[in-house]
Amino acid sequence: MRYALINPRWEYEGSVYFGCREPHLALELGYARELLRREGHDAALVDAHLLRLGTEDVRRILEDFRPDFTIVLTAPTYLFWRCPQPELKVPRDLISAISGQAGRVVAIGPHGSATPVPVLKKLGADIVVMGEPEEILPKLARSSDLKGVPSICFRDEGAVRIQGRPNETDIAALPALSWESELLKRHQHHHHRFDSTPESPGAEMETSRGCPYSCTFCAKADFRNRYRKRPLPTVLKELDSLMSSGVSYVYFIDEIFMPDERLLNALAERGVKFGIQTRIDLWKTDTLELLGRAGCVSIEAGIESITERGRSLLGKRCERTTDELVNLLVVARNFVPFVQATLIATVADDPEMVENWRACAERLGIWANSPVPLFPYPGTEEYRKRWGIPDSAAWERAHEYYLSIYKGGSGIQAKTPTPLKELERTE
Repeated sequence: MRYALINPRWEYEGSVYFGCREPHLALELGYARELLRREGHDAALVDAHLLRLGTEDVRRILEDFRPDFTIVLTAPTYLFWRCPQPELKVPRDLISAISGQAGRVVAIGPHGSATPVPVLKKLGADIVVMGEPEEILPKLARSSDLKGVPSICFRDEGAVRIQGRPNETDIAALPALSWESELLKRHQHHHHRFDSTPESPGAEMETSRGCPYSCTFCAKADFRNRYRKRPLPTVLKELDSLMSSGVSYVYFIDEIFMPDERLLNALAERGVKFGIQTRIDLWKTDTLELLGRAGCVSIEAGIESITERGRSLLGKRCERTTDELVNLLVVARNFVPFVQATLIATVADDPEMVENWRACAERLGIWANSPVPLFPYPGTEEYRKRWGIPDSAAWERAHEYYLSIYKGGSGIQAKTPTPLKELERTE
């Protein structure tokens, strides 16, 4: 079978999306390609965002390749599955443009994992994979009627059928990824790095997947949920391959990068620079010092609220006081050039106190963002507390609520966001 694996060319006009706009390696497509090739399938990865390909370019590639299945991401890579753009305009327009050349169209991403039926209908796709897709995609070729394939939503004789629950991949069985040198040369972006100007390619990797915590705002219940580690030899093989292709900086997309001394010592031996996202309360002075020696130059630490009450309302399960968290951030800053304390606007935090706290943090060398309200993504505890189980109007409901409390955004969001129905309106 022939599989085309497509990362669309993303654009965010009018969007409340607050993630990074730069291209990032589509790890989920990389893993899928390796597993498909292991089973003898012909798999072509088309990163339209990184290669700056328009929909007509993608259509011409599919005309030549003649796929049986075309896989389309609904969010800009695993790095942003927990905070994707709410609208599906980009993947929908791509799917419409490649109609007739794509074979069976399969959508993968957080949207269909949380609300498979409306996403299937919005996109005009044939199949939606629920959850992590790597192990599911090869199974599509083994079943002529799809009824033996778990974790999918699909059209079955005019009706829509949901089969199984969101998939959780055995990441210990996933291979070390190997990317084409020409692709990596185009990846000049160093995600969340501010200590220097990139002079060589950057890349993204993961050493683990999932998180043992259940914060109310985190959209992970239907994908990348349970904490799992990749085998260290696999991680190092992938890293060595990246470095041999000229990559000098890696951003680990792990939901929660843990203080793993074996991994940190191995990184220190290689001399690579890297960035992480983590909970600072999991670290101590000695492990933070090791983190710095290992090559970490960027930490994004989820603080969320400057008060114990605020963190409790968000389900953080944080046993440290705010002062203790600040002390850990300062220790981290002694060893790492850039340390960010990530904040979310909460009802428990007085805005004036937050601004004073941010100013104090800045004097200590810690950057803290101006907090924005959390988007109640369908699938989060925050969504369920407000409206119950997500239904066919879940994304519209969450988006309308967000716009009602929107006060100017993060600086990267659109200043005047467009309502979701308008964003997704067809011509």
